[in-house]
Amino acid sequence: MSSWDNGFRGKPGQGMSHTLSFGGAASFFRTPYQTDLAGVDVAVSGVPLDIATTNRPGARLGPRAIRNASLSLAWERPWPWRVDPLAALRVVDYGDCAPVNDHLQDVSHIEQHVAHIIESGAASLLLGGDHFIAYPSLRAHAVAFGTISLIHFDAHTDTWLPSGKDINHGTMFYHAAHENIVNPATSTQIGIRTVNEDTLGFNIISAADVHQTTGSAIAAQIRERVKDTPVYITFDIDCLDPAFAPGTGTPVPGGLSTFQALNIIRELRGINLIGMDVVEVAPAYDHAEITALAAAQIAIELLCLFAENRAESSVKNAADDA
Repeated sequence: MSSWDNGFRGKPGQGMSHTLSFGGAASFFRTPYQTDLAGVDVAVSGVPLDIATTNRPGARLGPRAIRNASLSLAWERPWPWRVDPLAALRVVDYGDCAPVNDHLQDVSHIEQHVAHIIESGAASLLLGGDHFIAYPSLRAHAVAFGTISLIHFDAHTDTWLPSGKDINHGTMFYHAAHENIVNPATSTQIGIRTVNEDTLGFNIISAADVHQTTGSAIAAQIRERVKDTPVYITFDIDCLDPAFAPGTGTPVPGGLSTFQALNIIRELRGINLIGMDVVEVAPAYDHAEITALAAAQIAIELLCLFAENRAESSVKNAADDA
């Protein structure tokens, strides 16, 4: 077996894999494929589903595209973080959550998949798939952690009033708010640039707001709102301007640059991060892997944030016990 097949041969916690980017098993950042979650800190899992899309389909191919793009980024720790998250954390690629049906009202397989990860003691990082996958993921997290604060990067609020029993990738946070899964009063949506008159109480930071202020100021506003509540970060890649993420189902001009999004994430140190997802990569509309690369970079930096927050929490707990 080739020396660069870290997806099969590697061990969690060994750090970034300094191997060829164009061969071997395409796991997420060459983390080992593993179904045994004993002792694992974070399980990365694809959810190749796009039956809830309302525009261009194809996000079911997103997890594969993100994994492939991650191979060219997996040679050193992400700049400017102080830690290599794959050394500080025991991260595995848990494979994909296989779809079992095409009925939107029944996503119990996704909820059970995420619940199993949480019950093992690991955190979950999901690769979408359309944004609807965040809904069953949030349901599983709410069972374990109670009502959640949502940090939501997107061009759209996804809180539109559903039509009858319809559930799609524009209504799931309406359901999450009304079911008390997420608390809008402690939650923030960043990058919004589409009209929805009813915010349900979510704090809205529009794309224009981001362009007119600094990442540190935005992050400070978010941290003040979430305080020490359990936080779930969901990142719809269409938060980025189509210049930086053309490969998505519902692109909207006027969005964030990749740097602006990453800069906000980097300033969120100290939040109580419990779960994450990166969604809506549709590679059929991508060019030169621009969108998949952005998604892979965002995903690994969410792991950096999780790693640094866990380290800071451990230091604080040690000091409190002293």
